[in-house]
Amino acid sequence: MSVYLIANLQIEDREQYAAYEAGFMAIFEQYQGRLLAVDEAQQVLEGEWPYTRTVLIAFPDEAAARAWYDSPAYQALAEHRRAASVGHLAMVKGLG
Repeated sequence: MSVYLIANLQIEDREQYAAYEAGFMAIFEQYQGRLLAVDEAQQVLEGEWPYTRTVLIAFPDEAAARAWYDSPAYQALAEHRRAASVGHLAMVKGLG
């Protein structure tokens, strides 16, 4: 069953975040993920949205998503994201 990762980020240090972006795809492409959306101009329909970036990622299953997220290479790279932003990341299961 497909799973989706939704990341909502408030980027506070663009220079540090650029280091994260520079290494992201090389690691991500190894884990069958698909980058579905990256948006910094979200249209808020209800409520408040304090985020500067929203990212939507698909994986074929939870095992692939966890393999990517838990990989030593991604965790080392993610330190740049954590240093540069405040964020929330959730994994949701697809319907079929």
